[in-house]
Amino acid sequence: MPKEGGGGSGPAHRWTFLSNHAHVLVVLHANPELVLREVAQQVGITERAVQRIVQDLEEGGYITRRRVGRQNHYDVAPGEPLRHPVESHRTIGDLLGLFVE
Repeated sequence: MPKEGGGGSGPAHRWTFLSNHAHVLVVLHANPELVLREVAQQVGITERAVQRIVQDLEEGGYITRRRVGRQNHYDVAPGEPLRHPVESHRTIGDLLGLFVE
């Protein structure tokens, strides 16, 4: 019997190779003017979870938020290193490069 998340026709909720932090970062990089509600819909998590992740990313220096009119605009810092020791020799830009066409 296949384990959950192992491919095939199991439950809809499966694990992924990237964290929600990475998903939010990728979405904001591609669409820096999105409202957090739209980010939440694309990532598949709550708006409150996205707010916490954006706060983490800001505190870590991975994104900056600035007001443009009545909207927020998110700038990603591509030169920042990834956080885990296994991938710390790579940067945010390296990660984002996997998703840019």
